[in-house]
Amino acid sequence: MNDLNDVSPQRMRQIMGSFCSGVTIVTAQTPAGPVGFTCQSFTSLSLEPPLVTFNPSVTSTSWPRIREVGSFCVNVLGTEQQELSGTFARSGADKFAGVEHRLSDRGNPILDAALAWIDCTLHAEHDGGDHTIVVGEVHGMHAREDAEPLIFYRGGYARLGPAASLAI
Repeated sequence: MNDLNDVSPQRMRQIMGSFCSGVTIVTAQTPAGPVGFTCQSFTSLSLEPPLVTFNPSVTSTSWPRIREVGSFCVNVLGTEQQELSGTFARSGADKFAGVEHRLSDRGNPILDAALAWIDCTLHAEHDGGDHTIVVGEVHGMHAREDAEPLIFYRGGYARLGPAASLAI
């Protein structure tokens, strides 16, 4: 039987996995070339002003390089980009090898096959325990209508079921 007061990292991961999330790749163009990482903890924060937030691990080697640039693009992934999600989640490899992209007005990589993209400048950064809370100010964005989102749920990728009409 599970202890209701167990808030260990393992139990926290298990329980929070019950909340499905989209999958994104946060990118920036550094003087040494493009950099990016997979991130699930992304959400809209404010409409006025337009702000978004995401939470990279404090052990991330990509986030400090992106922070230095001061701007980034959040690329929302579609179901056909599961492999790309895995590539950008790993350290050390040339993550952009063979990845089609173009640069935003702020010079950040926009992944060609992304379901949506949100181009931002760094607005604020806060301590978040073993993660950093990053707030980005939105300057440009676009979404495709012809793709389904890549979803992460209970430790694995998932797909949306058939659309259902929900009464609100």
